[in-house]
Amino acid sequence: MRHLMIPLTTLLASPVLAEGFDRPIPQAQSATAEFWYALACLALVAAMIAVHRLVARR
Repeated sequence: MRHLMIPLTTLLASPVLAEGFDRPIPQAQSATAEFWYALACLALVAAMIAVHRLVARR
């Protein structure tokens, strides 16, 4: 039984049966998405400054 399993798994796992990979196409960002990203970046910078001030006091 073991001798049958090796060729069978080799044949089933062959690249001939595999589907080709279709690379996803990136979509353009909308103005709304860019606005929210900029707002999140500013919030992150503000949080980092607040943490820096809190740690520097100690």
